[in-house]
Amino acid sequence: MNHKSSFNGARVLITGGLGFIGSNLARRLVDLGARVVLVDSLIPEYGGNLFNVRDCEEKLTINISDVRDEYGMNQLIKRQDFLFNLAGQTSHVDSMVNPFADLEINCRSQLSILEACRKYNPAVKIVFASTRQVYGRPQYLPVNEKHPLVPVDVNGINKIAGEMYHILYSNIYGTRACALRLTNTYGPRMRVKDARQTFLGIWIRLLIEGKPFQLFGDGLQIRDFNYVDDVVEAFLLAAAGDESNGKVFNLGGDEHVSLKSLAELMIGCNDGGKYQIVPFPAERKSIDIGDYFSDYSCFSEIFGWKPKVELKQGITLTLNFFQKYAQYYWE
Repeated sequence: MNHKSSFNGARVLITGGLGFIGSNLARRLVDLGARVVLVDSLIPEYGGNLFNVRDCEEKLTINISDVRDEYGMNQLIKRQDFLFNLAGQTSHVDSMVNPFADLEINCRSQLSILEACRKYNPAVKIVFASTRQVYGRPQYLPVNEKHPLVPVDVNGINKIAGEMYHILYSNIYGTRACALRLTNTYGPRMRVKDARQTFLGIWIRLLIEGKPFQLFGDGLQIRDFNYVDDVVEAFLLAAAGDESNGKVFNLGGDEHVSLKSLAELMIGCNDGGKYQIVPFPAERKSIDIGDYFSDYSCFSEIFGWKPKVELKQGITLTLNFFQKYAQYYWE
């Protein structure tokens, strides 16, 4: 059966639904005929933006609330068929400055959500958004799911706990949960006002503004990237198939490029721009992971997933989007 038919008429809850990935996922689900509810706190630092669902807001329900509100989540989770659990604090630097807020959102709230599922909706299928940051500095490349988990910041530690809660509840209570470890997702509707979500965001903004952007260190760090549409497809596949239950999977890209090469590619796609190579700020140097790219073969072998959007195409699409809608994302 086509996995996309699983969502026609299905009740779907997305935490962090007004954020970057959540809103792109919501728009896709609406197209597939799902009955979508978005939960988002719209805390300014975390990336939620009502413009992300412009032109489809009448086809879904928006609930402005915080995943830390246990009573509210208990009510929202009832009768849902799918839960895409994307709410989280994503800034690695912020997690070091304010570790307790990161703990509340990325650990305690995840446990509360899972308890709500266990008590009020044990049949719901859950896909949790984790991160490659759980691995820390790679001991080998490409990084597969067997790589040791040695995070370099508080955010990585708390994301490990969040995903392990999901796997534990799957193994012990039969909750149908899985986790996807994301790596450098980019595309339309990403946060671009600063580097809290990804460095690519502020690069995009400064390019469009005609200002130089900064590369830290020597610019030779290797990374892989996923365009948001490919990530949305992975979430749908993981949700529709019970083969994912109780498992953690890497996502990743096939193009492994240095940040300097990426900067030059972006300048080319933008028909102009400049970058500066500068020393690492102390707060970023201490948590830098060096080179990283993923082995996503485990997910690919089970679900047939493979990134379709090449980096140059994805960067061009992203630049075009923000050139058109800059006023809704700069501030």
